[in-house]
Amino acid sequence: MDRRSFVGAVACVLLSLPVAVEAQQAGKVPRIGFLQQNSAEASPHLVAAFRQALGEHGWVDGRNVVLDIRYADGKVDRFPALVAELIHLKSDLIVTTSSATTWAAKDIAQSVPVVMAASADALGEGLVTSLAHPGGNITGMTFIAGPEFAGKQLQLLKEVAPAASRVAVLTNPTNRSHAAFAREVKAAARSLGAQVQVLEVPRPDQLDSAFAAMTKDHVAALLVLTDSMFVGQRQRIVDLAARGRIPALYSQKEFVVDGGLISYGPNLAEMFRRAAIQVDKILRGAKPGDLPVEQPTTFELVINLKTAKSLGITIPKDMLLRANEAMQ
Repeated sequence: MDRRSFVGAVACVLLSLPVAVEAQQAGKVPRIGFLQQNSAEASPHLVAAFRQALGEHGWVDGRNVVLDIRYADGKVDRFPALVAELIHLKSDLIVTTSSATTWAAKDIAQSVPVVMAASADALGEGLVTSLAHPGGNITGMTFIAGPEFAGKQLQLLKEVAPAASRVAVLTNPTNRSHAAFAREVKAAARSLGAQVQVLEVPRPDQLDSAFAAMTKDHVAALLVLTDSMFVGQRQRIVDLAARGRIPALYSQKEFVVDGGLISYGPNLAEMFRRAAIQVDKILRGAKPGDLPVEQPTTFELVINLKTAKSLGITIPKDMLLRANEAMQ
């Protein structure tokens, strides 16, 4: 092979290499491990929101950063192995998408920065010792700063179903924030003249029996606490509530989009976008322990009017005025 042919062949090989390899030649391409609790089909818009925000800050997967996504498909026992896999891939940081996935990372990835895209109550659960100065290797987003939020949700539910004297609260005992949330709901229920029935559902295959118990005990309304497993099972939960004709309030808009009655909570996609901003800061040299854990600045009240009509419920006018969105 003459020199001209050799140079041409090398050029063809170089042009065929991924763009990320070009970035590696200039310096190490950072790797982001991304641990999603649910399946790829459960909430693709959340991953898309994270990717988009990363891109807006100059980080493009396959060009100057590598995003390794691992889906646990709702199986909690897979978390440790998936975290270990991301560490083996030499992730420069790990993004977690629930309190449970953050606990797995906290226990295993003690020397790797961890960014929470979503957690229920990072301070109350003990994931961090301070929101302003988390210290250690964990920062990110937390859903709320305390369980009193659940009491506010119960008040809203009672506005929609004022005659409901017996309210069920769907909890996940593996979620370390739910015990405090349930206590807060019980305290709020006393002032609202309602009885609370706490139903623990640690696994998706227990949802049917939980709703059967609601029917047996004549539950008149349902509060679904914030939980990643519940988000992954939201269509099933919404369908079971509709089948039992139980008015329900959820913590995420995604439930209402899928036919749920009402939701009150922060915008999950926005939380994932803001987590990407913290990832950007860490990739540029910031220490996670120096970055405050952020809380949502706004909470959305979303109502599905079609579902309300099917349940024979008239949404109070003042609630409609307060709503951020009323879906027809």
